[in-house]
Amino acid sequence: MPALSLLPLLLALLAQPAWGHGISDVDPGSLWSYDPWLLTPLYLVGIGFYVGTQRLWQNAGAGRGVSFRQVAAFWTGWLIVALAVTSPLHWLGERLFTAHMIEHELLMLVAAPLMAFARINGPLLWSLPPSFRPATGRIFNFTPLAGAWALASHPVSATIVHGAALWVWHAPPLYAWALASPVVHRLQHVSFFATALLFWWVLLHGRGRGRSMRVRDGIAIACLFVTVLHSGVLGALLTLSTRIWIPGQDALAGAFGLSPLEDQQLAGILMWVPMGTLYTAAALFFAYRWLTRMDARVSVPSLQNLG
Repeated sequence: MPALSLLPLLLALLAQPAWGHGISDVDPGSLWSYDPWLLTPLYLVGIGFYVGTQRLWQNAGAGRGVSFRQVAAFWTGWLIVALAVTSPLHWLGERLFTAHMIEHELLMLVAAPLMAFARINGPLLWSLPPSFRPATGRIFNFTPLAGAWALASHPVSATIVHGAALWVWHAPPLYAWALASPVVHRLQHVSFFATALLFWWVLLHGRGRGRSMRVRDGIAIACLFVTVLHSGVLGALLTLSTRIWIPGQDALAGAFGLSPLEDQQLAGILMWVPMGTLYTAAALFFAYRWLTRMDARVSVPSLQNLG
């Protein structure tokens, strides 16, 4: 596993003085970084979710309003995001294409679906003072905002936005700009995570009841199929390319016995195979749910006819 092969180097680097970081501050002798522009919103969301969960459970009972599974999913996803942007993996990701790919896959394919499953909007609303909640609800129901959300949360829109973020940020000029600029690099992380969060939220919680829920699951399968195809194409391009896309992303390739091109190819394989496998697994989950609902639909009339 490529991720496991990085662990020995990470452990060795922890014992050495940090090299020039260029994006986040690194304490002397440590490769753990702290970027307040990324971590402050993360802390605020975590605090808001905790406070909102406690208030919901005090009013409705433990496990009601937000389930124990959703709480576990949220904090698992939250911890993965925190580690992705502060651990030595983040530092290494600026100097090794493979590590950068692992970091982004953790954000998009592990943390984002977990936090989308947690459906954080309810607890976050409950974290506000009671007098603020009706006004907040009215703001989000304001016609321009509601219309924008209806457009953004359409499955086709969410799939396009998520795919666009993946392709645009792997364009060599923008990727190189992200490595050179702390502000652009933060924007890259945020856009990867935010578009993935939107994508998974729409697939898991898009509107639908009864028959329309089966339609929603069918749409989710189609969206994931499209995502598997286009992400696979991008991964294949990185893997099969005979030239370096981002020259500044290979500072530590030699430490792994890799040439810069081999580092890029390994990153491409990570996008092509593991990413495609996880998207396919999600599609199989939605296919199972779709078939289960179809079976339930068929069995109910049959039982009624027997009666």
